Amino acid sequence: MENEVRVRIAPSPTGPLHLGTAHTVLFNWLFARKHSGKFILRIEDTDKIRSKEEYITDITDGLSWLGLDWDEGPERKEPLGPYKQSQRLEIYQKYADELLREKKAYYCYCTREELEKERSAEMAKREAPKYSGKCRNLSSSQIEKFKAEGRKPSVRFIIEPKKIEFKDLIKGKVRFDSALFGDSQI
Repeated sequence: MENEVRVRIAPSPTGPLHLGTAHTVLFNWLFARKHSGKFILRIEDTDKIRSKEEYITDITDGLSWLGLDWDEGPERKEPLGPYKQSQRLEIYQKYADELLREKKAYYCYCTREELEKERSAEMAKREAPKYSGKCRNLSSSQIEKFKAEGRKPSVRFIIEPKKIEFKDLIKGKVRFDSALFGDSQI
């Protein structure tokens, strides 16, 4: 399985099958078939308010109608499943805890309003918006204050500034500086 091609599509079931999703499915499906690989359907159903089972049915029925089948997906008991994001939360929590223990991630207590204010200020200065990292080194007393306010933290990956380079099958050599991004929310 080391060199096996594995591609996926992860539609969000917050509405019916979208033409853009079908377009992406077609390219991934063709790529997998050309390389005798696997095409995986993963359902991104973590938006609990807007995700609906009827949209999952619409997406899977639409892809089947188009003749775009998948090798692994939510209705199958494959070894790498489950394929609904909402059913993988325990797996994600395990790895988030590991990243926190290893100091590769941290809890962020910023509110949506604070993040939007930070983003707007950067855009007003014509800078690319990125997270400032202000929660990266919070003191115990700051954390306790946020907890007392009832703030629910998110987990952020620590993104160390460095030059990243790789070969993309379509674009060729791609280079970028990770300093252009803020610490990423999980």
